[in-house]
Amino acid sequence: MTSITALLHTENDGLRLGRALETLYACDDILVVDHGSGDDTVRVARDYGARVVAATPESLAENYLHQARTGWVLCLDPRESLTEKLAASLFEWKSQSAGGSRIATASAYSVFLREETSQGWREIPTAQTRLIPQTWKSWRGRFPIHLPQAPALEGELLRFVFP
Repeated sequence: MTSITALLHTENDGLRLGRALETLYACDDILVVDHGSGDDTVRVARDYGARVVAATPESLAENYLHQARTGWVLCLDPRESLTEKLAASLFEWKSQSAGGSRIATASAYSVFLREETSQGWREIPTAQTRLIPQTWKSWRGRFPIHLPQAPALEGELLRFVFP
């Protein structure tokens, strides 16, 4: 069965990180890259079993991929959480990957997002590439550059704006 490492970049996210980590049960490994948090972020990450590495100022997001323990990496923000449907899609994807299914052999996968606002939830209309192979080379900040042909997994990431 194919394995997934969740990759999160954090900085003073102690109040919201636990919610994100609780939803990563479909992932086999969790890697938190901490960018100098002064709050409880590192403690919370370790309490949930995540491996924590300190970010170095000159390193780009892709420089941490070699620390993933699996061949596939799910990139998310500490303000985001997987819906149960997305977690189920990841479990299904992992089992299909083991069997060589055409659906499980794309070069990357996208997910849809819903974002919390003061008026309620809004759907982000374009899926974002977030499940990538460990060898991925195209980045925009801390996330992979969107690959338009990347199939979207079922379910969504929920982005919480308020703690």
